[in-house]
Amino acid sequence: MQEQVPFFAFRNFVPGVQQQLEQALVQAAQRGNFILGEEVQLFEQEFAAYLAEGATALGVGNGYDALVISLKALGIGAGSEVLVPSNSYMATVNAVLHVGARPVLVEPDAHSYNITAANAENAIKPSTKAILPVHLYGQACHMNELLQLAQKYNLSVIEDCAQAHGATYNSQKVGTFGDAAAFSFYPTKNLGAMGDGGAVVTHNAMVADYVKQYRNYGQKQKYIGQLVGVNSRLDEIQAAILRIKLQHLEQYNAERQRLAKVYLQELQNIGDLILPVTAQDCSHVYHIFNIRTKYRDALQTHLKEPGISTAIHYPVPVHLQPAYTFLGHKTGDFPVAEEWAQTSLSLPLYPGLTEAEQEQVIQAVQVFYK
Repeated sequence: MQEQVPFFAFRNFVPGVQQQLEQALVQAAQRGNFILGEEVQLFEQEFAAYLAEGATALGVGNGYDALVISLKALGIGAGSEVLVPSNSYMATVNAVLHVGARPVLVEPDAHSYNITAANAENAIKPSTKAILPVHLYGQACHMNELLQLAQKYNLSVIEDCAQAHGATYNSQKVGTFGDAAAFSFYPTKNLGAMGDGGAVVTHNAMVADYVKQYRNYGQKQKYIGQLVGVNSRLDEIQAAILRIKLQHLEQYNAERQRLAKVYLQELQNIGDLILPVTAQDCSHVYHIFNIRTKYRDALQTHLKEPGISTAIHYPVPVHLQPAYTFLGHKTGDFPVAEEWAQTSLSLPLYPGLTEAEQEQVIQAVQVFYK
């Protein structure tokens, strides 16, 4: 069946932006300075200013590198344990393992899907060194409680903001609460490049200094290695693209929220559907519009017949992934994450999704439950 409603598509939602992006690509090519040049510096300044006064943003190769480098900058390594949500994407767990630390899975809140201080505290041990909250699907975590918990036990806080550009908690943007924050600019993100890209954001001058060196082979000045670093740099072309898209991020997010409101209105009280809930004091920028139903597989098949594409975030929880058997977990250890893996379905939602396309999705879901 031909795809009628794609799960995601790049649409020219804001008139004229496509032309601006194409012009930016040409100009970056003409300047001929492709690594850590003016566009990267300007994007770093503009993204930091967008997030919070006094923040520092440093571009890196991708969101995963941003997580790894943030952990390393805070001294998280062998012998350390890091609390991570049991329902996150495997990249979060991989980053902790990459630095030699051990991920400790924590079940999230049953309604917001995000890690909470109450659940996290039960997992804290003397070896716990950090909490890594993930602002999942685009909804901010309750950061005040997590920060208080971190202060109580002297823990670092690294925010995973890969899905939550522009989301807020108590009107403060995510990525500005912890000791460091990791952003991804993967093309489908709310703020996406035309390739891979990421950033570390911090208010800590020592963290910023470490990241600036570590991302560029550990150099403070050219050919002088101050530490053993890596090559993880946001390039000029991606920075040029991101500078333009950043100007429209609030508009993109507002459209996602408008589309989500339509789904929430039209799909309420239908069958056993569980719709997203926005927690108190939190905002949701709907990187993903996730519904839950015990008939998930049948509903996905039903939607596929008329060409409506959906996705599952995520079909196998991290503790049951083959790669992590050495962590010693088994089925039943994290029932919340397991139940979500079996019932979650993500519907199409992105700037440029048309009214007709969204109505087609809504009607198909309604027909399924009749």
